[in-house]
Amino acid sequence: MGNKRLAGHLTALFTIIIWGTTFISTKVLLADFKPVEILFFRFVLGFAALILACPRRMKGVGRMQQITFVLAGLSGVCLYYLLENIALTYTMASNVGVIISVAPFFTAILSRLFLKSEGKLRANFFIGFVVAMAGVALISFNGSRLELNPEGDVLAVLAAFVWACYSVLTRKISSFGYPVILTTRRTFFYGILFMAPALFFFDFEMRLERFSDMTHLINILYLGLGASALCFVTWNLALKVLGAVKTSVYIYMVPVITVVTSVLVLREPVTWASLAGTILAVAGLFLSSKE
Repeated sequence: MGNKRLAGHLTALFTIIIWGTTFISTKVLLADFKPVEILFFRFVLGFAALILACPRRMKGVGRMQQITFVLAGLSGVCLYYLLENIALTYTMASNVGVIISVAPFFTAILSRLFLKSEGKLRANFFIGFVVAMAGVALISFNGSRLELNPEGDVLAVLAAFVWACYSVLTRKISSFGYPVILTTRRTFFYGILFMAPALFFFDFEMRLERFSDMTHLINILYLGLGASALCFVTWNLALKVLGAVKTSVYIYMVPVITVVTSVLVLREPVTWASLAGTILAVAGLFLSSKE
C-alpha cells in the first residue's frame, strides 16, 4: 500500500472517530436546542470556518459541475441529516444505527452504476458487509428486542441511500480538480440554502443568547468546527484518494467508536454483545476494504 493510500485510510479513520463521538455533544445540546437548530448552527459555523480557512473564490465552474455541487449539498448536508433526525422521532436509535450502516452497500451499487473509476466489486466486499452488519446489529440492539417502526425505519433507509448519493457525487467532484476546502465550502453553501425552508416547519428559534452558556458554546464549536468543517474536508479527501466504496465502509466503525466513547466518557458498562459486535464490525471493515 502506497503512502498516499495509507494517508487516505488514516484520514477516513480520523473522520469516523470524530463523527462517532458527536453523539455526546448532540446529547448535551438537546437539553436546550431542537435537532434542526443544532444542525443549522453547526453547518453555518462550519461554512464560516471554511471561508476563513480559504477566502479565495472558486473560478471557472461549469453548469454541470454546479449542478453536481447543488446535488451534493442537497443530499449530504440537508436531506441526510433531516431524514436521520426525523427518523429518530419515529423509531428507536438502535434501528437507525443499524439501518444507516447499510450506506456502504448503497454506495457500492451506485458507484458500480455511475463511477467507472471504482472498478469491479469483489466477493470480499459483500462478505465483509454481512459480517459488519451482524456486528452493528449486536452493538445497536445489545440485548434489547427488535421493534420495527415502518415510518422511521423507511426514513432511515432513505437517509442511508442519500448518504451513498453524496459519496458518489463527492467522488465525482474530486475529479474536477478544485481544492477540497473550496469544494466542501460550496457543498455546505447549497446544503444550508436547502435547509433554510425546512427551518420554518420545525419551529426554529435563533436565540443566540443560549451560547452564553460555555457548555453549549464548546459543544457547538466541536460540532461546527470539528465534525462539520474539518471532518467533511477530511472525508472528502479520503473519498478522493480511496474512492467512494472503500471510504464508505468506514461507516461500520461509527457504532464501535460510540461504544468505546460511552465506556470511556460516560462510564457505561461493556457487555458481551457490544464486545462481540465490535470485533465483527472491525473484521467486516477489513474484509470489505481488502484489495
